[in-house]
Amino acid sequence: MNLSIDLQYRSSEEWLKMVLNDFDAFLIDHANCERKASAMAMGLVAKYPDRKEIVPELIETAIEELEHFQSVYALMEKRGIALPPAMEKDEYISDLFIHLRNNVEHRFIDRMLLASVVECRGAERFQMICEGLEDKELKQFYKMLWASEAKHGNIFVKMLFHYFDEKEIYARLHELVEIEASVMKALPLRAALH
Repeated sequence: MNLSIDLQYRSSEEWLKMVLNDFDAFLIDHANCERKASAMAMGLVAKYPDRKEIVPELIETAIEELEHFQSVYALMEKRGIALPPAMEKDEYISDLFIHLRNNVEHRFIDRMLLASVVECRGAERFQMICEGLEDKELKQFYKMLWASEAKHGNIFVKMLFHYFDEKEIYARLHELVEIEASVMKALPLRAALH
């Protein structure tokens, strides 16, 4: 059973330069993404409370994402950056979620697999940031986040094995990874996680 996800599109060096040149803007977006990730995991608990086998892992993931938000917020406070009055819409997430199927079981699979893909994209980008930063403290922080996001990318796939056949999971995962690559290619570059 292979739990790793191979993304089909590599983030560009131009994106990394943009982030490193406007790191304060990136931190605001990063904080928002961590808040949304925590809410997403708890949203899955609220939507699927009957999936008892995965509820504890979803709660743990939500707590970890909230701790990441807390850490990013602490960095923002050190740098004198305030949270924005409202969170911007994330076009990346919106463009991915258009592809959710409507059947109840298929929608559950798609939500979990898209969560995996999004976490893997975060891991890829945190690795790039880690490798591009000079500040040792920030470098260590993004190394920790890179490892955590990679783990989260795998657990959403793993959770599906409680309910679905491996072939069905990986067939749909392959489709969603292709869709994610198309979405990434179409997005304008900005100092943001997505």
